Order: sequence, then C-alpha cells, then structure tokens
Amino acid sequence: MIAKLSGLIDNVGSNYVIIEVNGVGYLVYASSRTLAKIGAHKGTPVSLLIETIVREDQITLYGFADAAEKEWFLILCTVQGVGAKVAQSILAAVPADRLPVVIASQDKAAIKMADGVGEKLAVRIITELKEKAGKMALGLTATQQAQSATGKKGKGGAPAAELPVAASNDAVSALINLGYGRSEAFSAVADVLREKGDDLPLGDLIRESLKELSA
Repeated sequence: MIAKLSGLIDNVGSNYVIIEVNGVGYLVYASSRTLAKIGAHKGTPVSLLIETIVREDQITLYGFADAAEKEWFLILCTVQGVGAKVAQSILAAVPADRLPVVIASQDKAAIKMADGVGEKLAVRIITELKEKAGKMALGLTATQQAQSATGKKGKGGAPAAELPVAASNDAVSALINLGYGRSEAFSAVADVLREKGDDLPLGDLIRESLKELSA
C-alpha cells in the first residue's frame, strides 16, 4: 500500500499529476486546490500523501497536500453517493480546515458549490456528518470524543462532548438573528469555546463571539 509519494513533477492535468519516482511515473488524482499548491512546473520536487483505492480492474492513487485533506476525503467517502471524484470536488470547493464548520453549521450552499453535489446529496452529507464535524470544529480532544461515543459524563452530568455542542446552538442562533451568516457564526462560537472553555454562560458566550466577529 502506497502511503506517500515524493518525487518530481512530470506532468499536471486538470485533475491529476504524474510524479516521477526513481524513473517510474505515478498517476495521482488530486483536487484542484492541491494541484494549485504544488504548482505545474516539470521537474519541481513534490510530496503528496496517498490513498490507494483498489477495484477489480484498476488501482487508483489519490493525492493530498496534508493530513487534514486526506482525513476529510476518507470521511466524505463514507457517505452514500459520495465517491472519490465527488469527495475531491468538495475539497476543491471548501478547504479541509473549513469543512468541519461548513458541515456543522449546515451550510448547504457552500457544499453545493462542488461539482456533482445537488440539494439531496448536500443534505445527506450534512445529516450524516454534522455530529462528527461539530466535534472537530469545536476542537474537542480525542478523550472528549471518546466520552461522547461511550456515553460517559462530563460537567453537569451531560456527555462530555455534548457540552460545548449544546452550548453553541443557542449562541449560533442568536448571532444568525443578528444578521451573521451561519458558517461565520458557528466559527466564532467555536473559537470562543476553544479559547475560554465550555462552561461560559450563554450571555458571555454570545458577547465573546460578537467580539470575535468584530475583531
């Protein structure tokens, strides 16, 4: 199994790059965002993380500029109707570091910007991934996510991972009512929870989020 390729760019197409490694050219499919990062000049050194997908009649390599992009590619591919091509299209439309906020805030419009994603598929992606995305967007530790999955309790007797998620809902709604977009409201609340902790009273959470948005 190929996990990483480091070599020289031989050729770049609209959705692929050929990487020469010790005289062998590897065809690697990548999002337009990744291709833009590595450039298109022949002979340029390049290193990509690789996901190998094996079918009956072919072996296909998909390349990623960083671990976050690869992680979200694999997560997206767990959704029914999302194949490798659509997953890369989504990652081309929305950066991997923004995708948790976009999905958790249920920003269908942003997801539908990707080629091959319509209303129904956007809704399915959000429905299936919003819980995971919310935890990632709020910066929960692996321990907190594990506590949520096993039902262990955190402060106040609630599952640990639900505390910041529950606290954020009313704050996000309040910010939206004040005219802010769903994604930017969720992002601001997530930033405050990461910085101040998950035990802020709702009023303080909203005030701190407003400061974050006006900074």
